[in-house]
Amino acid sequence: MHRLALRTPLTFVAMAGLLAVPLPKSDPVAVYAVVDRVILAPNATSPTTIQIWGTFAVTDQKPGDNYQSAVKGYLYYAVNPSNENASRAEWTDLQGLAGSKAIVGFGAKWQRLPIGRVRCGTESVGQPDVYPLGLGVIKMPEQRNTGWPIAKELLSASAPAATCAKPR
Repeated sequence: MHRLALRTPLTFVAMAGLLAVPLPKSDPVAVYAVVDRVILAPNATSPTTIQIWGTFAVTDQKPGDNYQSAVKGYLYYAVNPSNENASRAEWTDLQGLAGSKAIVGFGAKWQRLPIGRVRCGTESVGQPDVYPLGLGVIKMPEQRNTGWPIAKELLSASAPAATCAKPR
């Protein structure tokens, strides 16, 4: 464990000044969701894929609070080979929140691999996207749900179904 050593008063003043600088508004989360159900395959003990069913607002990968409109459907992911344990731990968290109507965030918008696409409910599972690791699964505080536009969209019963992919 590293410890910050404040050896001189000047170091302390400089650090305090850095902490006082206002940071720009930014949101590092790739996907916000209300998760209805989770399907792990081939089993729950050592899954290699996950279907996350619910309502999703996926980043447009621009800085700030910029997301595509919320849609209903499912995300289909394969375990991230860069950290299989973290992928499965996050999947367990998502499974535990399924059906709770909690708004959760996961993934990181700055990563290079694609975030994945929301698939329509009638689309059969095909090639999974790689699960986008980020800051872990983040549960949003309930008080944020009333004034935050993304929350209103995610909790709206009128969010549209995702568009089905066209055959190639």
